Amino acid sequence: MTGLGLPSPRIVFAPDSFKGTASAAEMAAALADGWARVRAGDRLVLRPMADGGEGTIDAFAAAHPDTCHRVSTVQGPDGGTTHCAWLLLPGSIALVELASASGITLLDELLPLTSHTVGFGEAIVAALDAGAGRLILAIGGSASSDGGAGVLTALGARLLDDNGNPVQPGNAGLAEIESIDLTALRPVPHGGAVVLSDVRNPLLGPHGAVAVFGAQKGITESLVETAELNLVRFAVKLAEAGERHGIDASRFDPTHPGAGAAGGTGFGLRAWGAEIIDGAAEVAARIRLADAVAGADLVITGEGRYDTQSEHGKVPGLVRAVARAAGARCALVAGVVQAGTERFDAASSLAELAGSPSAARAEPVRWAREAGAALAHRFDGRHFHDRREKT
Repeated sequence: MTGLGLPSPRIVFAPDSFKGTASAAEMAAALADGWARVRAGDRLVLRPMADGGEGTIDAFAAAHPDTCHRVSTVQGPDGGTTHCAWLLLPGSIALVELASASGITLLDELLPLTSHTVGFGEAIVAALDAGAGRLILAIGGSASSDGGAGVLTALGARLLDDNGNPVQPGNAGLAEIESIDLTALRPVPHGGAVVLSDVRNPLLGPHGAVAVFGAQKGITESLVETAELNLVRFAVKLAEAGERHGIDASRFDPTHPGAGAAGGTGFGLRAWGAEIIDGAAEVAARIRLADAVAGADLVITGEGRYDTQSEHGKVPGLVRAVARAAGARCALVAGVVQAGTERFDAASSLAELAGSPSAARAEPVRWAREAGAALAHRFDGRHFHDRREKT
């Protein structure tokens, strides 16, 4: 309570992970710790967020204490062995995160043409075998550009060359496909499957998986044409297989928004029968973000890099919209700020606090505490002094 007998300000911390440096849960805790050092009497609520990429499991687990944690041994994106953590939620709903099985952070070096999503498919199979009646599939952070071929293979599809032998996993193997047999493909569970994605890119073309996201997976300029043509062949052969099996042709549309997500994994999963949806919005609904924000005075969100893409399906824009709908102010904390922050009531850059982006990346938790404290110093329970920092 305040000195006037009014409730203490309620502050909600709902950042995304700062990719490659700290999880959303770590950042939420650090921001709250810094805030509490300055304003110890405020009521603090932690709701780490995600958009369907790295950290989605952490966000769900933090909001659902009755969640059952599972671990499955699967193939990593390089064909080695890795351990994939996934969740069994109340209601026989399984959440499986691609980053945990086939993510780019699992590679010591990029493998642009041979990395694959087989392990992600194996984790999905494990969830189905455990009795999951509905799947939530978070597909951010992929290491490969295999169009989801690895996932489909693990689910029972057979990708065959002209001798009737299985092709090698990865983008390069797609070039050898002569036919695809879907006879043994496992069906989508009775409750359906949804794919959480933060991008709307198609599978192919100038806005597709290879053109937009290939470089981050190691596809150099000299490999772009090859990788693109391999995805084209896969899309054609998969559509042919679907036609033979009497499957609705719309499921094999490479232009569908989100088909290019995670190196085309969105395309493969949609061909299987899953639905692609807005990742951040679904996570917000599942962790009951609106309930947490109701009655809040301030919501603090953030991500590693705030740029022109951050308002399109990313966490900061979604959280700000939820805050505004609840009549709460919203502040942004980002590792690096590369776009205007005028839509927020306040903003803080870890790079500016630390002196450089590299210093901020080296100690993100430390500088998140400093950012939390800096925002708390400027907040009087109703508004911010000096509306925002220079960014």
